[in-house]
Amino acid sequence: MNLILLGPPGAGKGTQAVRIAERKNLLHLSSGDILREERKAKTELGLQAQDYMDRGALVPDDLILAMMMSHIEKAGAYAGFLLDGFPRTVAQAEGLDDLLKSKKTPLEHVVKIDVPRDALLDRLTGRLYCPKCGRTYHTKFSPPKEPGVCDNSGEPLIRRADDTVEVVSERLEIYERQTAPVVDHYERQGLVRTVSGVGNINQISERIIEACRE
Repeated sequence: MNLILLGPPGAGKGTQAVRIAERKNLLHLSSGDILREERKAKTELGLQAQDYMDRGALVPDDLILAMMMSHIEKAGAYAGFLLDGFPRTVAQAEGLDDLLKSKKTPLEHVVKIDVPRDALLDRLTGRLYCPKCGRTYHTKFSPPKEPGVCDNSGEPLIRRADDTVEVVSERLEIYERQTAPVVDHYERQGLVRTVSGVGNINQISERIIEACRE
């Protein structure tokens, strides 16, 4: 089974990607993780990407696609692959289509995790973390025992600068502008399955797996 998992920031996409990949024996691939891995290993592709980043430029789609394909080709030892939040643009989606077609590797499902905007804002703006031990909390869903203080270190908890309502709202708008056309692209191929991202982690996992049986 080869699938793409899409969802806005705060939808729990990363958590679900790991769970689904483990349950279905899929190779879990995240473009961000792969980019960091290639740069750290100083591969040819990683060095090319680093050059763009050092100049403050975006890494070109063809380079990102080359990295993704080099890892997709390692999926032979698995029951398929799961792309986590990739592609992000229609250009990337079209490039991925062409590469998968050339490798005779069909994409079977595109699962979109749908969460109401107010719920996303609630999830993302309530996050806190400890600068000393790195433990994360949420003011509503996983609060510390003492408000504003880490259970482990006793240090004051911090809200990330990009977790304000203004910044989160902008991130969600960017996601919609970029990803809505990607969803449309795969809708035209009859691949998209939309599942609710509201509920507990196990419930959402079951919805995704059930959607992939359709």
